[in-house]
Amino acid sequence: MLHLGLSLTYALALVSGALAVPSQQLHTRQQPFKSTVITTHNEPWAIAFLPDNRILVTERRGNLRLVNVTTKTAGTITGVPTVAYAGQGGLHDVALHPKYAENSLVYISYAESGTGGAGGAVARAKLTLDANGGGALSGLEVIWRHSQRATGGLQFACRLLFGPDGALWISSGEINQMTPAQSMTGNLGKVLKLNDNGTAFAGNPFASQGAVPAQIWSLGHRNPLGIDWDAQGRLWEVEMGPMGGDEINLIESGKNYGWPLVCEGKHYDGRTIPAHSTRPDFAAPKTAWVPVISPAGLIIYKGDLFASWKGNAIISALSAQALVRVTITGNTTKEAQRISMGKRMRGIREDKDGAIWVIEDGTNARLLKLTPN
Repeated sequence: MLHLGLSLTYALALVSGALAVPSQQLHTRQQPFKSTVITTHNEPWAIAFLPDNRILVTERRGNLRLVNVTTKTAGTITGVPTVAYAGQGGLHDVALHPKYAENSLVYISYAESGTGGAGGAVARAKLTLDANGGGALSGLEVIWRHSQRATGGLQFACRLLFGPDGALWISSGEINQMTPAQSMTGNLGKVLKLNDNGTAFAGNPFASQGAVPAQIWSLGHRNPLGIDWDAQGRLWEVEMGPMGGDEINLIESGKNYGWPLVCEGKHYDGRTIPAHSTRPDFAAPKTAWVPVISPAGLIIYKGDLFASWKGNAIISALSAQALVRVTITGNTTKEAQRISMGKRMRGIREDKDGAIWVIEDGTNARLLKLTPN
């Protein structure tokens, strides 16, 4: 189970206050930005900016929408594969190939059904836009899949990010199976570095082992739902813990982050989990949250519009119903501000001008552009 309001255990804990986000001095109800509503969506998950300033928005039921920011309208992109819409599963992330202007390739991640349940998949396809505010995917090719499937529809993660060297990074959840996060025979509970065609990147730490291990950059992750680069080219990640223990991690080559052997939270049935301090051989989180904030997305802010935020991590948080700002000083992180949004916040991205875009979770969820007051 996990803390997204999907389980009876979680619902009871929330009512009892066991998972309630505490009020704190850093909690900010006055928003330090202007929010402009662009469009509304049904269970959106992620956004990506096209070169012409239009925006792709994924909706979990399997819809890929094309948003015209000027007219505040949303068309439809056809050709999306059938998704396994259940639990947390559905259409998830979307990313453009670094050479999109030349090849029109778009990458999507989603949950797909198969023998034994559902697992995550990543596909790429050519995007052709039409004159009516929509478009179509063609030549769709699945380039990566979870190495196993499970019932329950939980913890797929599958965030997508292209690196400065053109490699494709995938944050792979452990689909509520826990132990595969420590297994080198599968790709669940890992951060993966691949070539743009889905093959293993040659410089990966376990490349000499071939097969699945050759995909792996780091292991021991639970539900990694946000990844981004800082200005120094370092990769940061946020992931959900169980009952407590959400994390922000600095992701480094070959490191093991400990799940499910260590965690700062507890299992949903109350069983304790050894803390990271008991196993210094595992990489500990730079910050952990108890109670949870339910991190769903991450940017490391690089723009100039919010000058005092430059170099900070901004996390979109579900149960906290907030944007959580975290300062990064060297290898040290600290929550600096929790900005109340009044809604569960799903996706977050920064545009080329430094504006921050966020998207709410659930039905009638708003796509918002945030600019300084």
